[in-house]
Amino acid sequence: MEFNVQQESVLLPTLRLMFPESTTSTLRKMLTEGRVLVNDQPVYRAKESLAVDDKIRIVNRADAMKMSPPPKTKKQSSKLKIIFEDDLILVVEKPAGLLSVATDKLEKDTLHSRCVDYVKRESERAWCHIVHRLDRDTSGVMVFAKNRDVKESLQAQFAQRDVERMYHALVEGGPETSEGTDSSWLVEDKHLHVKRVKSTFKGSKQSVTHWRIEDQDEVLSLIEIKIETGRRHQIRMAMQFLGCPIVGDTAHGSTTDPLNRICLHATSLGFVHPSTNEFVRYETNVPFANRVQTDFET
Repeated sequence: MEFNVQQESVLLPTLRLMFPESTTSTLRKMLTEGRVLVNDQPVYRAKESLAVDDKIRIVNRADAMKMSPPPKTKKQSSKLKIIFEDDLILVVEKPAGLLSVATDKLEKDTLHSRCVDYVKRESERAWCHIVHRLDRDTSGVMVFAKNRDVKESLQAQFAQRDVERMYHALVEGGPETSEGTDSSWLVEDKHLHVKRVKSTFKGSKQSVTHWRIEDQDEVLSLIEIKIETGRRHQIRMAMQFLGCPIVGDTAHGSTTDPLNRICLHATSLGFVHPSTNEFVRYETNVPFANRVQTDFET
């Protein structure tokens, strides 16, 4: 298929016009496979700028590999920490600093890509579907679905707030009480910046965060957190509002970063298994649990 560009544009939106019935994931896969040629040269970037009279041509996979195979990266599956796996789900521990899934920049190394590489060892037809996400700086438990039906089943549980999500955060100082609930309304702008607003603010979404102090010294507190909602930066905003920002979270008021990371970890994830209809829970250890009274004595 060929297409002549009529006005200055960007590649991915142009592909959407060419293939209105295709999903964004399918179009991105075409790019990563080198099947999209601009002026007879393979282009892999979704945000590639297009000029008037540029010619876009789509080729099949075999021809794409003959012309210019896409750059290969080292397998990352050896770095995958698997908590549980069966025929329907893959539960893994995400490290801090790694994206859950690629953005429009088409990052090669993400937790999702590592999971896909892993399942494809057994079959080239295998795939892992994204069910939920964790921020790049957050570590902890994530579940991936091995087929679309399982993905939709699990995402319905998230949407209905039937999923049990437990986190731990290492914070500066500590709340004034031993436990409590932060119920607020958050809104994010086009730059993904989050702020607290009134419930009547257009586009705002409710955020409910339960917390309790698990361990504490004169400098730090280890907080156990259970969330009902899954808003961007929800926990980080709640801890900042309580006056005890998460260690390493300089964007929300932290003044210390001895571990070179934001000390927020998704400790456990519970949901109804889509096959057995039984409630299951998967857990990991808190990587900074022993940092109270050790790293901040000076």
